[in-house]
Amino acid sequence: MKEYNVAVVGATGAVGEVMLEILAQRKFPLKNLKLLASSKSAGKKIPFQGEMLTVEKLDRNSFKNIDIALFSAGGDRSKEFAPIAADAGAVVIDNSSAFRMEHDVPLVVPEVNPKDIALYKNRNIIANPNCTTIIMVVPLKPLHDYGKIKRIVVSTYQAVSGAGAKAMAELDMQVRQYVNGQEMTVSALPYQIAFNLIPQVDVFTDNFYTKEEMKMVNETRKIMGDSSINVTATTVRVPVFRSHSESVTIETEKKITRDKAIELMSNAPGVKVVDDPQNRKYPMPIVVSGTDDCFVGRIREDISCEKGLSMWIVGDQLRKGAALNAIQIAEVLIKEYL
Repeated sequence: MKEYNVAVVGATGAVGEVMLEILAQRKFPLKNLKLLASSKSAGKKIPFQGEMLTVEKLDRNSFKNIDIALFSAGGDRSKEFAPIAADAGAVVIDNSSAFRMEHDVPLVVPEVNPKDIALYKNRNIIANPNCTTIIMVVPLKPLHDYGKIKRIVVSTYQAVSGAGAKAMAELDMQVRQYVNGQEMTVSALPYQIAFNLIPQVDVFTDNFYTKEEMKMVNETRKIMGDSSINVTATTVRVPVFRSHSESVTIETEKKITRDKAIELMSNAPGVKVVDDPQNRKYPMPIVVSGTDDCFVGRIREDISCEKGLSMWIVGDQLRKGAALNAIQIAEVLIKEYL
């Protein structure tokens, strides 16, 4: 098997660290692995498959002889350095929102629209979708293929992992401060997150939806290849360390019964149905964290809509919602195109 030179940009961040775990777990065909980060992290040693790799400072010369560059360093860094990497000959798989809605950049979830990966040749860039969008569209794809989704109403319960390592550390610190009767420190998130919910993820737009909510609207349509799907979203940060949960209700052109939905999703790649209400079995973040599938339960026909279906979806934001999806894109890329 051919091996590839891979760079991980943002290797010391929460998603970057999980990327390294998954590259090792899935035995990605690596020839050389380069770890890149800001000057603050340059020189740091990170263990990888029995070796200690040194983190290098990200600069304009970082991508010589790199075949695939996995970016997880934020939108500003991606806007600056992804085109540089692409011009140097690397195929960039970018985890930020910088390129997602650009018409000539494919936005890919391999279980949903793998053929769009071929469009990378336009600019040598492939966009990795938003975590909440990925976790939702994987289970919805087989339902859309069968019954054509007309409308999606989604409310998210997003773990602090989505806000990065500092937010995860802050939740841990706030719980300890609460237990010890101390005043809580707030810095990574706009409000105390321990024992609280924050009904805002990202900044508000002119229509009073947040950017996170509009990502779910626009990205779902692009990934599904269907601009007619109506989507409304409410995104909420919750005091959970890892794994996002979503309450999703869809309306379809063709009625989908509960039994048919279970059949369709049970046979879909990347989906695991856990739906046994009699025995209180349904997906929960505490069970799903560290796994790769999108878990679905609480499946029921919507009593307020003749052709409606409601469900509960949980997925690990750091894995399928970010790092795993990017590496799955890379796997299809090397198998089909490189």
